[in-house]
Amino acid sequence: MIKLQGIYPPIATPFNHEGDLYKAKVQHNIEKLNIVNLSGYVVCGSTGESVMLTAEEKLQMFSWVAQYAKSGKQLLCGTGVESVRETVDLTNKAADMGYVAAMVRTPHYYKNLVNNVDAQVRYFRAVADQSRIPIMIYNWPQATGVDIAAEAVVMLSEHPNIVAIKESSGNLEKLMKMIREVKAGFQVLSGSAPTLYPSLKVGAVGAVLAFANAAPYACVTIWEAFRTREEEAGMDWQGRIANPANLVTVKYGIPGLKYAMDLNGYYGGIPRLPLVPVSPAVRQEIEAAFDGIKG
Repeated sequence: MIKLQGIYPPIATPFNHEGDLYKAKVQHNIEKLNIVNLSGYVVCGSTGESVMLTAEEKLQMFSWVAQYAKSGKQLLCGTGVESVRETVDLTNKAADMGYVAAMVRTPHYYKNLVNNVDAQVRYFRAVADQSRIPIMIYNWPQATGVDIAAEAVVMLSEHPNIVAIKESSGNLEKLMKMIREVKAGFQVLSGSAPTLYPSLKVGAVGAVLAFANAAPYACVTIWEAFRTREEEAGMDWQGRIANPANLVTVKYGIPGLKYAMDLNGYYGGIPRLPLVPVSPAVRQEIEAAFDGIKG
């Protein structure tokens, strides 16, 4: 059983001016993040624009992050695609590179066929049966349009190779229901920076946060405040990050996040089309929100 706890940034994928993967900036970002007390990295999640990467590009990102990550950082791979076959193939190739768990999103293209408990349970069980590393369920209904039922998560928690869920809906009531009802030892992580401290308070073991790409110290500060039971400090920092986290994870998404990374000394750069960089007015809004929140 892998133990997950603390803060994990889902690594943003750097592109050069030609739109290709930018190895030097992968190295720059990972080596800078290595200094922070982060638990590890998620590679090729939604924040990494994984839906716009080829299978070969995903494997390249897995390789580079594994190369530059500091010893002791847990390496988690985002491998979920629509088919069980390709998800398993990516997962097992990442396992060969030292990745310790795979974060697998809910399939969603054929919504009328997969948006039910039976289909969701069947998909994740099939992946877990064939994966050589543990599986984390990844739920982000705002993007996929599919919200995995708490009932399905409870059933899947019984599978010996399904060990966690990243719950990114921001629905604290649902998070609490899962924490109460899943099998003992099954781990629930938050994927929502605007609800980080409350999620930890109700039993989440940690979080996978896009916001941590641009402001990892703020996220780790909230985690440490929770861990040391300094509630006043935790809620203070939660209030400080509320607006900037909303801007770069909800309102402006990956283009906003990448600009915030540039502000704080990381390389964000341009997103991949059809996403486009934020406008000058949005840049000013993000700059104002991040005043006092450093990388």
